[in-house]
Amino acid sequence: MSNSSLVPERQLVFSPGLAATIGLEEAILLQHLQLLFEHREPQVRDNFAWLSIEREYLLTSLPFWNAVDLHRITRALVDKGVMLMESPPLHSSEKLVFALNEPVRANQPAPVQAPTPPPSRRSAALLPVHWSPSEDLLQLLALNHNIPRQFALDQLEDFIFYWRERGEASHAWENKFRQHVTNNWRRQQQNRSSDFDVKRPAALDNHWRPSMDAMEIMQRGGISTDFIEQAIPEFILYWRERGAAPKELNSKFIQHIRIQWKRYSSSLEHSTEPKRIVDHWQPSADVYDILRMSHIDLEFARELVPEFIVYWKDSNQTHTSWNSKFLQHVKYHWAKRHQLQQTDKSHGGQQGTHSTGRTRDRSLEDDLNDTSWAS
Repeated sequence: MSNSSLVPERQLVFSPGLAATIGLEEAILLQHLQLLFEHREPQVRDNFAWLSIEREYLLTSLPFWNAVDLHRITRALVDKGVMLMESPPLHSSEKLVFALNEPVRANQPAPVQAPTPPPSRRSAALLPVHWSPSEDLLQLLALNHNIPRQFALDQLEDFIFYWRERGEASHAWENKFRQHVTNNWRRQQQNRSSDFDVKRPAALDNHWRPSMDAMEIMQRGGISTDFIEQAIPEFILYWRERGAAPKELNSKFIQHIRIQWKRYSSSLEHSTEPKRIVDHWQPSADVYDILRMSHIDLEFARELVPEFIVYWKDSNQTHTSWNSKFLQHVKYHWAKRHQLQQTDKSHGGQQGTHSTGRTRDRSLEDDLNDTSWAS
């Protein structure tokens, strides 16, 4: 038959109930394909009536879709069990070969080709006492909404009781049942998800303190207790402004203190502000590395630390880098030690001829009063 009877300007008619069940696009395409059985001769194979439609015809009669859209919608109809398809995807094939998922009865030719009269509007009716949903509706609920069959059937008793008590008549009880089931299913899923909601912790008050375990961990890391105490109010203020405290409050506090302590220690180590030497001062590892590269005995350097601290504490002076001062101090005494050793050797060689010669060029008093290394 020619295509003149299916001009593009022809109105597309679809069932609202079907669109609500399987989707709007699926309902439009399905009913459009159903009409083609009235104008084309299908082939019956395996008890199904198969029809072959050109892709260009579908693109012309349904100009608001492209080949990719048509493939997506036909694939959805196949996945929902409404249609069978034998052809490759439409964006790579010239024809759509399909069959509606309705077996042809034995000894019966292909679907009737004569145009069907317009359906008469059914009168609304009360819900029967023994009403039950169709098998197609149960399958579509499972396919479209992942609703188990048993869950849908469990809603049937309440559905019948509600609508019979109201005494209202309807044209589409299946559509009402679908809405009833989907609403109950969403409500159940929301209730289940709320069971797993974690309650937000209460806001911190000003009396919060880190646990004893947290304090012990931070103190073992060499962090001053005073530093920890001073950081607590800032930590409380931060989380109070955010509205709620985290679940792992002690862990967050330890992490916060470690970061702040690292910044504080780094600022002290690289500070350019002059400061006095402290009782427990010790040279850094970098100092000993430099001394090692200079071939200076490290034990010799360590023995000089107490004298170095006492001298500068008594002088009450400030410096920006005590490490640099200590390096100068050690190098000075190391050089003087080697100078004295060489002097002793030279004097020892002259003792045979100069019995009255000195073994030192400087007196002990001169050595004790020598502070040139500190300048």
